[in-house]
Amino acid sequence: MESESESGAAADTPPLETLSFHGDEEIIEVVELDPGPPDPADDLAQEMEDVDFEEEEEEEEGNEEGWVLEPQEGVVGSMEGPDDSEVTFALHSASVFCVSLDPKTNTLAVTGGEDDKAFVWRLSDGELLFECAWMEWHPRAPVLLAGTADGNTWMWKVPNGDCKTFQGPNCPATCGRVLPDGKRAVVGYEDGTIRIWDLKQGNPIHVLKGTEGHQGPLTCVATNQDGSLILTGSVDCQAKLVSATTGKVVGVFRPETVASQPNLGEGEESESNSVESLGFCSVMPLAAVGYLDGTLAIYDLSTQTLRHQCQHQSGIVQLLWEAGTAVVYTCSLDGIVRLWDARTGRLLTDYRGHTAEILDFALSKDASLVVTTSGDHKAKVFCVQRPDR
Repeated sequence: MESESESGAAADTPPLETLSFHGDEEIIEVVELDPGPPDPADDLAQEMEDVDFEEEEEEEEGNEEGWVLEPQEGVVGSMEGPDDSEVTFALHSASVFCVSLDPKTNTLAVTGGEDDKAFVWRLSDGELLFECAWMEWHPRAPVLLAGTADGNTWMWKVPNGDCKTFQGPNCPATCGRVLPDGKRAVVGYEDGTIRIWDLKQGNPIHVLKGTEGHQGPLTCVATNQDGSLILTGSVDCQAKLVSATTGKVVGVFRPETVASQPNLGEGEESESNSVESLGFCSVMPLAAVGYLDGTLAIYDLSTQTLRHQCQHQSGIVQLLWEAGTAVVYTCSLDGIVRLWDARTGRLLTDYRGHTAEILDFALSKDASLVVTTSGDHKAKVFCVQRPDR
């Protein structure tokens, strides 16, 4: 007699279809079970098969953002610290190399970087205005001047894009500057030549080459306030003073005027050092030259002698004079902006915030804002506070 449990189980079993068997064949019932939800362990196993562990290990060698910081000579750690900036522009995807402010309103900046992009953005809030695909603003018109690797110099009207080309030698145009009159520009080239261009006619007025030029690629050029003098710098570690009117060299600041570095042997200075930036003071007959070894040299133009030497912990990248004063600003590979009194050679103050080397900076007309660009892929705006303002 079947037990109560067995009879209950039989009652719950659905009736089977009638099957016909032959002889003593064994009867086998095949029941299809509900597969139910997939086993999470099976999904995990499948996902693990798709993981490239070699790629994961390579990514772990970088930082959280997936890019690896190359060690920088003279730069300590990642330079993490306080951020004194007011605005940060962070649309560049690689190191930001250069910056310039529009001369008319001083409210717009154009920055260019290793990502082959140039952005025009607003200083007050960092808002992107438009994107362009060595540049400098024309001092009197909405025009950008830029040099290219093929030796040509391009002049663009903003924003309609009309352009004009100035054909140089078959080597890169490495630096340039529009003279204050807005009618001429000086351009330096990789072969050491210097050309002063007539922007309207499109032809060179003066060409300095050979002994008149430099013995290596030019790195920077500057003009004084009235445009009568031009200062050029090169990897040959010399700064040359040139008359913009005659095109003649009227003075040379040689590297031996800068104190020798203890770690450099005889004959090594020109190979280990170079002129990185330079400029004229607007209120005194002074010129500043920044060197790769971290030396800021203040020269007296009337006597062409070294007046002060200000040492940085890392190489100088860029310097700018404040208009109407004898204060010179420098930025360097240690990520710091410094203010110096050129009359005494004394450090006034410094500003920090970048986590990598500063590659360029610009100063507003009233010297209240400093805009920097850096290898940390960011541009920052610093408010400059001085007791005499």
